Amino acid sequence: MKNKKIIIAGGTGFIGQALAARWGKDNHVVILSRQGAGPNNAYSHKLLSSKNGYNITYWRWDGRHVEKHWADEIEGCDLVINLAGRSVNCRYTPANKQEILDSRVDATQAIGQAIRAAIVPPKLWINAASATIYRHAEDRPQDEYTGEYHHDFSVQVCQLWEKTFDRERTPFTRKIALRMAITLGEGGVMVPYLNLVKSGLGGRQGSGQQMYSWVHIDDVQRSIEWFADHPELEGVYNLAAPGPVRNEVFMSAIRKLTGHRYGLPAPTWMLKIGAALIGTETELILKSRWVMPAKLLESGFVFQYADLESALSDIIGHLPRTSYRLI
Repeated sequence: MKNKKIIIAGGTGFIGQALAARWGKDNHVVILSRQGAGPNNAYSHKLLSSKNGYNITYWRWDGRHVEKHWADEIEGCDLVINLAGRSVNCRYTPANKQEILDSRVDATQAIGQAIRAAIVPPKLWINAASATIYRHAEDRPQDEYTGEYHHDFSVQVCQLWEKTFDRERTPFTRKIALRMAITLGEGGVMVPYLNLVKSGLGGRQGSGQQMYSWVHIDDVQRSIEWFADHPELEGVYNLAAPGPVRNEVFMSAIRKLTGHRYGLPAPTWMLKIGAALIGTETELILKSRWVMPAKLLESGFVFQYADLESALSDIIGHLPRTSYRLI
């Protein structure tokens, strides 16, 4: 992808910065963030910028309202990607639940409003969704055609998120809801996993039988470019590698590739105590996510990293040894 203007809402997180790194030198990337890149953002020194040779512009937004400074950037742009939403890595208190819901609904509605107001609207709007929309599944894979839903909180969030996106009428802008599996790369969720194996705690979590659907960050980027290059594609797509594994296999692969022979398992009762202590929910680890990208494969897309070992080998091969070994 070259010579495009790309808007990434919620672009200061792991996925947004990874996409900006891949596109920011050959395109103009505009990132919308609740904190922006100014002195009020404690992580601004870590964000990609012109100092690193990138053509990236940062705008602060509140995630709720259409503001002229960033709405003007949408005018005539090629692609809008919405990754905005409060992290679900927290306790599901009533206040946190409401904030998780509102952050996704409000951001989606604001972007939709800005697109409708544009004289020259963007060609494509990709809205992040989540593969956790499907039920806990250990019996069979879930795809866009046969997937089933249960009514727990995380599923309700995903359904409302997609419903809000669907309701935003943008007749001149193609729309894709991207149900993303856990994204693996040099950062993000790999950091706590590597810390676990480094400390000798990299065994299975819970029973270890829960399925783990994942996708390499490079295939996230490649799939978005695929959608941009194929104007006939629209609607809901799963974005998960076609090689999901069980949790115990995932943890074993990390140990093998980082040179750790053993890892203590974490039984469910221990995870519940730990989750309460650090302020998160065990669902993030124990839910069995068995997701297949049926529609994406049908469209002709080929995953660069279809199996877990090749994906982890690539990621770990780019990391310093100190990130996963005691020196």
